[in-house]
Amino acid sequence: MVSNTIQGAGIGLRLPHAQQVLAQSQLVAPWFELLVDNWLVEGGVNVYLLDAIAERYPLVLHGVGLSLGGAQPLDFDYLHRIKALKQRCGAVWYSEHACFCSDGHVQVPDLLPMPYTEEAVQYMAERISQVQDFLGERLLLENVSTYLQYPSNEMSEGQFLSAVANEADCLLLLDINNAYVTSSNLEQSLAQFLAEIDHTKVKQIHLAGFEDKGDYLLDAHNHPVALPVWQAFSNYINQHGPVASMIEWDNDLPSLTQLLAERQQAETCLERAAGLEVAS
Repeated sequence: MVSNTIQGAGIGLRLPHAQQVLAQSQLVAPWFELLVDNWLVEGGVNVYLLDAIAERYPLVLHGVGLSLGGAQPLDFDYLHRIKALKQRCGAVWYSEHACFCSDGHVQVPDLLPMPYTEEAVQYMAERISQVQDFLGERLLLENVSTYLQYPSNEMSEGQFLSAVANEADCLLLLDINNAYVTSSNLEQSLAQFLAEIDHTKVKQIHLAGFEDKGDYLLDAHNHPVALPVWQAFSNYINQHGPVASMIEWDNDLPSLTQLLAERQQAETCLERAAGLEVAS
C-alpha cells in the first residue's frame, strides 16, 4: 500500500515523463505533484497512467484554475471533479493560488494578484472556507509571481498571505521562485517577505526557474532553479526546518534525468537542514 507521507524532495510530474517514470524498476522520487487540469479526464491513457502512478507513489494535487479571488461564485462543478480526482488517486492534499484568473466567462492566461487589503483578506478567507468545507480538509494557498502592485494595498504580500491563512485556517505553499521574481520585479525585499510568512503554516515549497526578460523576470518555469532561489531556499529551511519541497517545470521540459538531478539537489539541502535541526 502506498504511503500517504509527503516529505523530502519531489517533482511536478508532467505527462511527457509519466511513462518513463513507470518504466523505472525503482522509485525515482519520494512523491509527485500533479497539475489537476492535466488529469481531469474520463478514460484513455491519462487515466491509465494516473492509476499506475498512484499505485506506486504518494501524490498531491495542484490547481491553477479555481480563481479563489475572483468576483464570480466558486465553480463547484470544477471542485466536484477535483474531489473525485483526489479520491481516485489518493492525493494527500490540494493546493491553489492566492489570485484571480477569471471573471466567470473568460479565463485569462495568468494568475493575477489580489489587492492586499483587509477586505480582500476577509473575501478570500471566506471562499477558502467554502472550499475546505466542501473538500473536508485544509487547502494549501500559494503566493504568485507579480509584475505590478495596487496603490490601494494596506499591507505587504507576506502579511496578506499570513492573515488569509490565519483567518481561513488554511495552510501555505511557499513558492520561493515566485517570491524571488516578485521581489526583483517590484524592487522589494525577499528576506522581508520570507520573514513575514507564517512559517508554522508552510506545508510545501515550490522551486522553479524564471526567464530573464532584461527589464523584468518572467515566471516561465522553463529554466533550472536559479542560484539566488537555491540560496533563499537553503536559508529558509536552515532557519525553519525541512519542508516537503519540489521542482516545478512546465515549459521547455528537460530530460527526466536533468529533472531528477535538480530534485537531488533539493533533497541534499533538506538533509542538511535536518542535520542542523538535530544538532541544535
